[in-house]
Amino acid sequence: MKTRRQAGFTYLGLIIFVAIIGLVGAATLKIGALLQRAAAEEELLDIGAAFSAALDSYAAATPPGASPYPPSLAELLKDPRSPAVQRHLRKIYVDPLTGKAEWGIVYLGGGETGVIAIHSLSEAKPLKVGNFDSRFKGLDNKDTISEWRFGASERSLAPQVPQAPQPAPVEALPPPPAPPPAPEPVPEPVVEPEVQPDPEPAEEAAPPAEDENEPVPVDRE
Repeated sequence: MKTRRQAGFTYLGLIIFVAIIGLVGAATLKIGALLQRAAAEEELLDIGAAFSAALDSYAAATPPGASPYPPSLAELLKDPRSPAVQRHLRKIYVDPLTGKAEWGIVYLGGGETGVIAIHSLSEAKPLKVGNFDSRFKGLDNKDTISEWRFGASERSLAPQVPQAPQPAPVEALPPPPAPPPAPEPVPEPVVEPEVQPDPEPAEEAAPPAEDENEPVPVDRE
């Protein structure tokens, strides 16, 4: 038989074992909750990106002179400005942090119309405080998740500069007929001066031929 002392040691070991199991279980539950929370935040970022893309699409489809901000989220589901059915957002997503399809909306100028951004209604402290993707600007080091704002990009909201009407094209007139080519000047003939031949020297008169029959005078002395 076990003594009373041995039974006391067995009971103490059982208590320690149960305490260790409880600590391990609590740590496991805490780690599981943290992993679930991190996954919910990543899902929130994906949903926020979908809302931003819908606001960009709505702004890009804005007719000249109209506001690029939808009056409410309903206009993202079906744009009333187009006669054809045009949807910028497939559905109003459920917030993975609150479990409800309810969102905080930031309106233009702090009013009640003209949606410029949406955000979660959760006031929990985010686990992710940095290393955000480049499309999520301004989300670093926020105190609550409700400070994560998802809006349209600045480029899509840039005011459209109306283009000046182009003048109607003027019908081109046929070109005037080309003037006839000017007659080529006829070169004047070059008259070369006549070269006078040098006068030949006069031939000396030949002495008269002696007549054989003429008597030769005799010199008489």
